[in-house]
Amino acid sequence: MVKETKYYDILGISPQASESELKKAYRKLALKYHPDKNPDSGDKFKEISQAYEVLSDAKKRDTYDRLGEEGLTGGGDFGNFSSPMDIFDMFFGGGGRRRDRDTKTKSVYYQIKIPLEELYNGSVRELAIGKDVVCSQCQGIGGKQGSVRKCDACNGSGVQVQYRQHMMGLIQQIQSPCRACGTTGEIFREKDRCKACKGQKIVNEPKTLEVNIEKGMEDGQKITFMGEADQQPGKEPGDFIVVLDEEEHPVFKRKGTDLIMNMEIELVEALCGFRRPITHLDDRTLVITRHPGEVLAHGDCKVVLNEGMPQYKNPYEKGRLIINFSVKFPQPGFLDPSRLPSLATLLPPAKEVPVEDGVREVDLTDISPSMGRNMNHFDDGDDERGHTLQCQQQ
Repeated sequence: MVKETKYYDILGISPQASESELKKAYRKLALKYHPDKNPDSGDKFKEISQAYEVLSDAKKRDTYDRLGEEGLTGGGDFGNFSSPMDIFDMFFGGGGRRRDRDTKTKSVYYQIKIPLEELYNGSVRELAIGKDVVCSQCQGIGGKQGSVRKCDACNGSGVQVQYRQHMMGLIQQIQSPCRACGTTGEIFREKDRCKACKGQKIVNEPKTLEVNIEKGMEDGQKITFMGEADQQPGKEPGDFIVVLDEEEHPVFKRKGTDLIMNMEIELVEALCGFRRPITHLDDRTLVITRHPGEVLAHGDCKVVLNEGMPQYKNPYEKGRLIINFSVKFPQPGFLDPSRLPSLATLLPPAKEVPVEDGVREVDLTDISPSMGRNMNHFDDGDDERGHTLQCQQQ
């Protein structure tokens, strides 16, 4: 049991979540609530980043599980990270973003849902986007050549600064967008304004990207289009980065290059063998065969070699198809009681247990919810704690 679940609830995972589940949850939420995409979700983005920072560190997670938020030194301290944005950059491999901030535009992350079939077979997606490009009519000036001058109201910064003096000599600095130039830092006469971009220096144009999803790609893998982010005058464009989000499959679950599936078989199949067809991710039919005499027990796990996921960049090598078997037992009354002795002769003999004189033989019965409510407490001396009657599911 963990002391509290606040951080787990923020990420939408259980306290038993694995590292891969934790990363997937953070990736989805961080992309969804990133300030560039949702400017009004700054607080939510900070919560997500703080939760991930704690739970992704084994020592901090252990402390949090045992002692809760109070047990963490510094509470919301981000350790070696200075801000939620740094955590985002480190997670998505953008550690050098701070150095490029003044010379490059922001890189854009775009998440697309991909069925497991496409990660197995490979595919090509056409992604239609809109991107800002430098206006070709004015070459990113915003108006006629030589007509642009620095805004006097903000001194070319695009931001107006005001100072207010309060009691006790305190001075407050207030920044607000410059209305005179619209935050561009430059002004020009209306008649000189570029008609194509309306003085904004950039225009939005449609763009189609061809996303090549190769066989064996993984959940969370990134496909980078260099220099395809928005353009700005005087800056190198950042990258447009597609992040793959693997959709849950109704039959197969992926683990690395292995595929895992569950198969329920009848008792007669477990004892006498079977042939079961399954449809693979490439629409091939595999016939899973168990020969007579090869008994399967409930909970057995078997593998089919070279029928898992293809290796990335080496698609002719594949992992394993892992099948977890469960045996469905027949319902009561499936066989006339008079025929049960004949069935018993075909099965391994049961162990004979001697019954001594004077013992009491009792019958088993099914437990019902009403029985559980009436029998969930017992008197154990001074111990007044309640004990629930239930069967453990293995």
